[in-house]
Amino acid sequence: MMSRVRNPLVVSCVFLWVGFVCAISFMEAWLKFQAPGVTLPIGLGIGRLVFKALNQIEWVFAIVIVLNFVLRRIRKANNKMVFLVIPLMILTIQTLELLPALDARALQVIKGDFNEPSFTHTVYIILEAIKVISLLIFGSTLFLQPRFKVAPTEPQH
Repeated sequence: MMSRVRNPLVVSCVFLWVGFVCAISFMEAWLKFQAPGVTLPIGLGIGRLVFKALNQIEWVFAIVIVLNFVLRRIRKANNKMVFLVIPLMILTIQTLELLPALDARALQVIKGDFNEPSFTHTVYIILEAIKVISLLIFGSTLFLQPRFKVAPTEPQH
């Protein structure tokens, strides 16, 4: 029996968001360096553009999801909402702190100013994984359990 969806727009945004993050952060980010002729500075230049675009698209998904709850006047908070709050918090941290730091570092490397290793990239990857897991859990809560028709019981004599 098929599950029903509580909110199709939110479900679409959540799973598209997961798809974008997985495709970019967990595949494109390292795969571009495997292409012939892609040097570290070229790869970082591409990465700066792609991650800026990804961040903007993520904000579109986040805003659509939040606005949908606001406009539908869904105020009943439950423990499942934490799995939406976590990605929103991570996205905010990435936008305000991590991406600017990674962008500045990429610019230094592109200019040839190599610095000591940074933990920022590792933190970003860990937060991406937490964001995806949280979104998958949140998205799965948007599916309603199928309703089964129960046959009426016959009265016993």
